[in-house]
Amino acid sequence: MLSVVIPAYNEEAMIRKTASVIGSILKDAHIDYELLFVNDGSKDKTWSEILEASKIDPKVKGISFSRNFGKESAMFAGLHKSMGDCVAVIDCDLQHPPEKLVEMYRLWEQGYEVIEGVKATRGHESLMHKMAAKSFYSMISDATGVDMSRASDFKLLDRKAVNVILNIREKNAFFRAMSSWVGFETTQVEYDVREREEGESKWSTKSLIKYAITNITSFTSAPMQIISMLGVILLFMTITLTVVTLIQKIQGVASDGFTTVIVMLGFIGAVLMISLGIIGYYISKIYEEVKGRPRFIISKTVGDVKEDVDA
Repeated sequence: MLSVVIPAYNEEAMIRKTASVIGSILKDAHIDYELLFVNDGSKDKTWSEILEASKIDPKVKGISFSRNFGKESAMFAGLHKSMGDCVAVIDCDLQHPPEKLVEMYRLWEQGYEVIEGVKATRGHESLMHKMAAKSFYSMISDATGVDMSRASDFKLLDRKAVNVILNIREKNAFFRAMSSWVGFETTQVEYDVREREEGESKWSTKSLIKYAITNITSFTSAPMQIISMLGVILLFMTITLTVVTLIQKIQGVASDGFTTVIVMLGFIGAVLMISLGIIGYYISKIYEEVKGRPRFIISKTVGDVKEDVDA
């Protein structure tokens, strides 16, 4: 059986359509399936729509969080609760083409254990967003050793790969990178990102920046290495300034130096504050992991959903 995990946040306009479209495609392909919607603390009627969709199609199941925990938590909750031999993750807004699920499933039947959905095109994005995304994925690619420049959350995983990911006890795990990091027999399926059919994107600039920072720090120590690089740069600047000052002293040339000292102190102060901020952020992440709080809290379920799952 194929489990399809569908995170949903304020997607009341798309629930029934998404359930109908994906269900029809899988039925026509004669694939046994379950559709598992994860309501991530939506403020609209998303949960009510999931309940209605479940009445229409018994294969539609749902879980609802006690509050908003974020998309990463929603995907992991879906993996925890899924019962299929393989599990696919797809966005509720249908920007991921659902017909590709059939192609992914057929590749799974051929023996592939991780089928990655990769973007042939990124759809409509601003130049600034494209540049930021390129920098973000460059850092993550270096950390994983896998090219993630076209990566997405749209993928299908064998149960073996799902279990390995679930056994990784990181609270701030980055699913998109983690599924590549675990390895296994992997292949790719290209797709074009579609425009949203209903509603609007839930990702603001602020939330995207927060998402990037959280996932970079959870998966790579690159920001810590930047501190070391800044230290080396400061060392060379100090050595250069010292040599220049000594030469001027030997030549008997008077040097005012006050402006230079102020600039150097300001620069060093800025570097120190940035460095402390980066170190402090990593320490806060360690603190969050040590507390051992669950990734998510489930308040309600509908359908035949797996019980007694430790988040």
